[in-house]
This record gives sequence, structure tokens and C-alpha cells, in this order.
Amino acid sequence: MRGERATLGKSLLDVQRELKIKATYIAAIENADPSVFETQGFIAGYVRSYARYLDLDPDWAFMRFCDESGFSVAHGMSPAASTKRASSVVNTQAVKPRDPFADPNATFVPRGEGFLAKVEPGALGSMAVLLMLVGAIGYGGWSVLQEIQKVQLAPVDAAPGVASDIAPSLGGETIMAALDESVSVETPSVEALDRLYRPQALDVPVMVPRDGPIATLDPRSVGSLVDEDRQNRLDNLSTDIATAALESIGETVQVVEEAAPELALVAVRPSWVRVQAADGSVLFEKILDAGERYVVPAMELPPVLRTGNAGGIFFSVNGDAFGPVGKSGAVVKNVALADAQIAEAYESVDLAVNVPICEMFQVASTADLSCN
Repeated sequence: MRGERATLGKSLLDVQRELKIKATYIAAIENADPSVFETQGFIAGYVRSYARYLDLDPDWAFMRFCDESGFSVAHGMSPAASTKRASSVVNTQAVKPRDPFADPNATFVPRGEGFLAKVEPGALGSMAVLLMLVGAIGYGGWSVLQEIQKVQLAPVDAAPGVASDIAPSLGGETIMAALDESVSVETPSVEALDRLYRPQALDVPVMVPRDGPIATLDPRSVGSLVDEDRQNRLDNLSTDIATAALESIGETVQVVEEAAPELALVAVRPSWVRVQAADGSVLFEKILDAGERYVVPAMELPPVLRTGNAGGIFFSVNGDAFGPVGKSGAVVKNVALADAQIAEAYESVDLAVNVPICEMFQVASTADLSCN
């Protein structure tokens, strides 16, 4: 077999790589030494596989191996078929010299490299320098951030001022000036601040009624053109006549619009209500108990009502009752809260006849109502 392997130009390592059999086992087969194998039951398979690799007859090669080595196939239950166990007794006899290929720890067998063998010493130094650089940059950034966020307060008794340095040719003195003095800071004028904080013009002007119409003012009695003689004569007139004339003139002139009638929601039974403005914002949302009322604010566009128990909600327009909003237990929504629309869309309620509703209005209202 060794000659056939040499003819093919194969080394023990080539055979080991191609057959997946240890080189020590290949050398033991060529040397007819079955003692190298740990398990005697694998010898027949190894010899036949190696013979087929060399293009020899497997049975003839195994028979020649048994003849030369004195090896015989052991029964599966015999002790010779089991794995060899290392003997604890040291053999003191002289060790028989063996072929170097029979040693499983031969020096020519390639060994696997360890983890530390792949680490170069120069890489450790570079890694250490990189870690130090990252640490220095991080510490510097942290220090700058701490300095930026630091706030130092120093209590002083004097008011803050502005310091200006004089040129050395003028003596090198330092002058302290208050903020209201014109050293280098100009204080804004009153007109500038007035223009800056001037209130915005109102969309609707606010009308303030006068004490009387302009026609009642007499330039001869008011101002620098007063006639002293006429003033004395007017003072001698009867106080009652002058007061009555002024009252009669003032009652005939109206300079402001009449206030809108008061519109309120009155609950005769517990009901959930929600009042929303025209833009969708919620003005009021609550469960009104029996006897509670909610005064609807006067707005340019009428709010909208939604209730969960329409039969328990009535309207009060300047003390007049209208309603109910709907049937008992029904949900009603998108009801415009305008006094004119309510007076047209809902029937008026006679509180003198409907005693239960009158009692609820009496509880909700601060005015005294007579309920029969």
C-alpha cells in the first residue's frame, strides 16, 4: 500500500484530507500495526476504504493486513471489540521504537491557531490610542456643556449701571452712569413706547351716552362766551321748571341700542345639554337638574343647543316661557338659540295654568312668580 501511494504521488496528509481518515491510522495500516487504533471494530472499514482509494481489492487487502499483523475480527460482545482504555500501570519494559507516522501527536500534523495568535501587538496599541482619544473628546464636550449651562448670581446693593472706559490720554478714569443717562444707551421716548403698545382698534365702536343732546348746550352759558348778566338771570329761574324741561328733553333722545332680551335654558327634569358657539367651541356642557337654569350669552351669531332629554328643557325669554324643546327622552340638536326664532318656533307656556312648570321656573328664577 505504501508503494501504491508513492506511485500516485500522495502524502499521508493528502490521503487524510481526501479520505477523512487520520494520517496516523493510514501509517498504521501500511505498517500492519493494529495497536494504534482506539477501536478495533473500525480497522476493517479503514483498511477496505484505503484499499479502494489505491484501486486495490478491498477483501484481498484486508486479508493480507490480517496475515501480516495477526489481527482477527473480534465478536461484537467480546472485550477486544470495545474501545481501549488507558492503563494506569506504567509499563517499565523498554519501549519498542515505532514509526514516526504512528504517533498521533506527530509534529507534522497541522494544529489549529488560537484566538490570541490572530491578535497583533500593534493593533492593541492603536486600540488603546483610539479609546483615549474618544474619552478625551467626550470629556471635553461634557466640560463645555457644563460651562454653558452654568449660571452665577452675585447679590449687589446698587442698581445696575453701564461702565465706559476713557482713553488713557484723558487720565484713564472710569465713569459710571445710570441707564437713564445718555452715555451709550438711548432710552426710547414716550411717543415711541406709545406707538409700540397702542391698543388695536375695535371692530365695533363702544357708544357712551351723553347726559343730554348737543342742542341743549348754550354757548352763552358754557365756555368763555358766558354772559354774566344772563347767567345771573338763569340762576334766578325756578329750579323745578329747569329740571322738568331737562328731563322732558332727555327722555325723548336715545343714543344707544336697547339691550338684547335675556335668553335662558330652564330644566324641569334632569337633562344633559351642550351649548356650542358658531365656530364649534363648547360654551356650556352639563346635566341640568330640575330647577337649574343657564343664561345664554349674547353673541353676534346665535349659539347652537343639543340636549339628550328634549322634554325636560324650556326656554325663558325675558321671563316668558317657551317650549318644550322636543319630546321626552328624545335627542334634539342644532337648535339656534336666538330669541326671535324661539318665539316663532315654539309655543308660549302659560305658567299660571301649568303649575309644575311654573314651580320649576320659580326655583330657577330670582323673580317671584305666582303659581296657582
